[in-house]
Amino acid sequence: MNWYETTITNIEVIAPNVRRFWIQNPGIEFIAGQFLTFDLPIGSKRLQRWRSYSIANAPSDGGDIELCIVRSAEGLGTEYLFETVEVGHVLRWKGPDGTFTLPNSLEQDLVLICTGTGVAPFRSMIREANNRQLAYKSIHLIFGCRQEADILYRAELEDLARKMPHFRYDIALSRAEEWQGYRGYVHQIYQAHYAQPRPDVKFMICGWSQMIDEAVAHLMLDMGYDRSQVLYELYG
Repeated sequence: MNWYETTITNIEVIAPNVRRFWIQNPGIEFIAGQFLTFDLPIGSKRLQRWRSYSIANAPSDGGDIELCIVRSAEGLGTEYLFETVEVGHVLRWKGPDGTFTLPNSLEQDLVLICTGTGVAPFRSMIREANNRQLAYKSIHLIFGCRQEADILYRAELEDLARKMPHFRYDIALSRAEEWQGYRGYVHQIYQAHYAQPRPDVKFMICGWSQMIDEAVAHLMLDMGYDRSQVLYELYG
């Protein structure tokens, strides 16, 4: 696997404690949903230095590679990225890697369940489907966060929901009392929409481990979906 050293070309605050980073693409090709692994100067051992982040833009977008990263309260990696890194800094990374990617066949209903920056690989997948005008049965993005200010890529996803046939976009906020949409967690949404198990649905889940554990248990144990219908990826 090759290592690359490329420059950060732009940084944008997108929500409290969340930033978008763009790095130069040295000419790699990737599949929507894959991630890059960075070697950050934050320790002497590999496990201390290596951090993986999903690519947030689509392969068909072209240009720089976009990442969407949340600052971790105890994370040395995001402390470095948020406090030290500026436009013009060079980052060392390898990739792309990962099999949590846009399915080759979209003949099933595709249900994308995420929290926080777990939306990044799904944004890549949805943009790729739209950019390339891929044929798909339906795509349903279910996104959970705390406050309205935490909704990432909101305007863009709302616009795609208007433009793309058979694409739905639902949000659940856990700490917004005046929110008019779903209040609470993401589980209520897929439990309501997909209560009766059927073989033509594929669930993809990305976010914190607790949410993933609960979603997998609900889908497989409580709702009766087969293991082959449920894919997931933890935050890197």
